[in-house]
Amino acid sequence: MKLKYLVIGSIIGLSGLTACEDQLNYQEYATLDKEYISQNYLNVGGLVTNIYTQLDADWGNYGGATLASACDEAEYVWSNSTVHDFYNGAWSASNPISSTWSKNYAAIQQCNLFLEEYLGLTFPELRLNSDYEAQMFRYNNYENEVRFLRAYFYFNLAREYGDVPLVTKVPSTDEVNSLTRTPVQEVFQFIIDECDAIVKKIPADYTKLGTNALPDGKPETARANRLAVLALKARTALYAASPLFNPEQTGDLWKKAAEANKAVIDSCAKYEYKLESYDKLWGAENYLAKEMIFLCRSSKVSNSFEGYNFPVGVEGGKSGNCPTQTLVDAYEMQSTGKLWNEDGSGYSENDPYADRDPRFALSIAKNGDEKWPSYNTAPLQIYYGGVNGEPLSGATPTGYYLKKYCDASINLTAASSSSKWHSWITFRLGEFYLNYAEAVAHYTGKVDQPLPGDQNPLTARQAVDIIRDRAKMPVLRDEVLNLDVFWKRYKNERMVELAFEGHRFWDVRRWKEGDVLKKITLMKITRNSNGTFNFKREERQRSWEDKMYLFPIPQSETVKNPNLGQNPGW
Repeated sequence: MKLKYLVIGSIIGLSGLTACEDQLNYQEYATLDKEYISQNYLNVGGLVTNIYTQLDADWGNYGGATLASACDEAEYVWSNSTVHDFYNGAWSASNPISSTWSKNYAAIQQCNLFLEEYLGLTFPELRLNSDYEAQMFRYNNYENEVRFLRAYFYFNLAREYGDVPLVTKVPSTDEVNSLTRTPVQEVFQFIIDECDAIVKKIPADYTKLGTNALPDGKPETARANRLAVLALKARTALYAASPLFNPEQTGDLWKKAAEANKAVIDSCAKYEYKLESYDKLWGAENYLAKEMIFLCRSSKVSNSFEGYNFPVGVEGGKSGNCPTQTLVDAYEMQSTGKLWNEDGSGYSENDPYADRDPRFALSIAKNGDEKWPSYNTAPLQIYYGGVNGEPLSGATPTGYYLKKYCDASINLTAASSSSKWHSWITFRLGEFYLNYAEAVAHYTGKVDQPLPGDQNPLTARQAVDIIRDRAKMPVLRDEVLNLDVFWKRYKNERMVELAFEGHRFWDVRRWKEGDVLKKITLMKITRNSNGTFNFKREERQRSWEDKMYLFPIPQSETVKNPNLGQNPGW
């Protein structure tokens, strides 16, 4: 069997991988068959590396727009992006927008091919050039890494489409065109079973293989390790328990989700992962943060994300994913721990950004901010008529610009243009405190009750407070002992902590709370003659139908294989 693929290096280079196609520097080869791939160790590594490059990273996959702009986190300023189809009702089976189906099944095909054709190869003439290469050869976990990757690609498919064909071998063309869909809970269970099967066969830390550390001693956070396997299992278990996929709210699924996410927390403690300063989550060296479990790493330096999102009116900035007032309103007041519209919050209409959760200033650029980005010498003027405001073409329609994931040190001026490495967060420790809090609260029905029999007990309230403490926010008040109140606070905390990391779009779907996407709030700012500002909220309607909980299977696929059927409403 022959496979046409792109070889981009050996497994030794995995720390430089990305899934951003516009950032990859592929070297394309002719059609390559088993004989060629089996010639040497590096060719096999090249195939595995190529599979890693299929991982998803949302650096602006919709013409510069991210999924944040397809939910209530942001609005994409430019109308030519397909992201607007998500909320103007223009997507359909014939215009599915997402390429997840074809992209992930192509990756799964590569995984299945590797597992069928390339296990057990030996290279008696192999000459390794260094102790490091010898260690990597000795400790390579290609089989288990590929099984992890295949499970990850299936997770992407299941959360988007629900029931999907589960294929674990290389099918013939006739078989492909007659496949039926596997129930989503069986797909989730397959992912969980795969993780259980490989977790003890895969290293916890690639920097400590054998007797020597890797040459630079830096973590290989782009290579699947034991923590990444546990993280995939934990996230899968949470989705499996969520209302979209567990309509009867079976308690046992919530218990499994709580146990799986607690296992990530406990294992992170064992292997010295920990929460650090929130601003270490992005920037050129975010892969070094002690919180990072698994990342999609860029293969070369770039500045395209900054170009998409630095403010209009700043040289090189084109604007793009603009945070909504809906998101800004989720940032509580720091001194009281209350939302802006709650009694006694301390919110001031005349100074709406004072005393806010510190994560706000780290994630979102507001009117008057200085040195954003670093080479910008003037305070941001986002008010109407300002240097960075409407009616300037491309100016933010929401009243804000994006900071999170943007590297402020990148320069986009013609005279001093610069680029840097980027890494997209796939799994980080902070997520799993929140996942656990959600799961254990649903399972026990209590906010202050840990998992029964847990050797290191942790309650839902304590897990959320750990995240809040890192952000220098006050602990949750006793009102959260009411489960309904806790659920409201939890969702708000999750929206703030994980903003722009690709969670919100999927969270509102798995919770079956899509109605929140029917409108967003914007902030319109005007400047008075005396230099003060007026702040006026404005609502914008968006389209939402319940069929949007799941994506339509592309019509191109259902034409080839009518057995696939179609998701409800499409």
